[in-house]
Amino acid sequence: MPHLEISDLITVTDPLSGARLPVRRGDVVRLLQESGDPRAARIVAGLPAGRDDVLDPLAVDRLMIGVHTEMQRLSEELRIGERLVHVLGPLFEAIREIAGRRGRFRLVDIGSGLGYLVRWLAATGALGPNVELIGVDLDAALVAEADRLARAEGLDCRFVHGNAFDLPEIATVYVSTGVLHHFRGPALTEFFEAQADSQALAFCHFDIAATRLAPVGAWMFHRARMRHPLGRHDGVVSALRAHTDDTLLRAATVPGIRPLLYEPRGLSNPFCTTLRPVLGIRPYLEDPLRLAMGRASRRLVGAEQLSRPGAAR
Repeated sequence: MPHLEISDLITVTDPLSGARLPVRRGDVVRLLQESGDPRAARIVAGLPAGRDDVLDPLAVDRLMIGVHTEMQRLSEELRIGERLVHVLGPLFEAIREIAGRRGRFRLVDIGSGLGYLVRWLAATGALGPNVELIGVDLDAALVAEADRLARAEGLDCRFVHGNAFDLPEIATVYVSTGVLHHFRGPALTEFFEAQADSQALAFCHFDIAATRLAPVGAWMFHRARMRHPLGRHDGVVSALRAHTDDTLLRAATVPGIRPLLYEPRGLSNPFCTTLRPVLGIRPYLEDPLRLAMGRASRRLVGAEQLSRPGAAR
């Protein structure tokens, strides 16, 4: 049976126009029941809907903003921002080295939600003054809330409703947190191909590490910190859907890109690992990146290292 996240099913947008599409509550309940997840079906059955059984869009928006707010608090407690900058900092240092330390660069966060990563980077200035920060999401309500928070906090960043690959500006680096496990099958490779075909120099996508402890850890953290049952449910399902190291490296192996994993299984402490990234860089960036990372570059591996006899999986 497939693992389905409720949030994926109750918020649906037209991929071309970005317009929100009506979602019938009964259809979602039936789909979750057929997937063998009666608990998720009960959660959706309790959501408000109109006479036509279409889920109330305003109620869904409020719910999603509430869940994402709780997710941000969890990210703050797990110090996710520092973990990301541990890799993104050297990556931009390598890019500056290649560019002769000139120019202005642009980080685009795909599926930015409430914009925690972008707002945290803007607040700390962790990537330096010449990196423009943009968050992009298909959920208009989350984008509006992210923009409101950024303006209230006086931050130099912005948020866009739409497709991250349709921006008029060229991205230097694409990033995401907790997005990869939403892509299944060919869609995962197509996601990486879109970035390889762009003018971006690199991508760096953080997602849940597919360790044996991940579902247990997700259950503990979300049970303790998330109030709404939807957040608790989707948090655990996210861990169950996390891609393996092999799957990520195979999908990220696209023309023009050198795929690398940071801290794959066996090179990291599973009790401390929550998110870890798969990177795709233009091949000429690998040496400058490893130099910028110093000793930490030993934890940056490609498919050839994972395929060696006895290598960790």
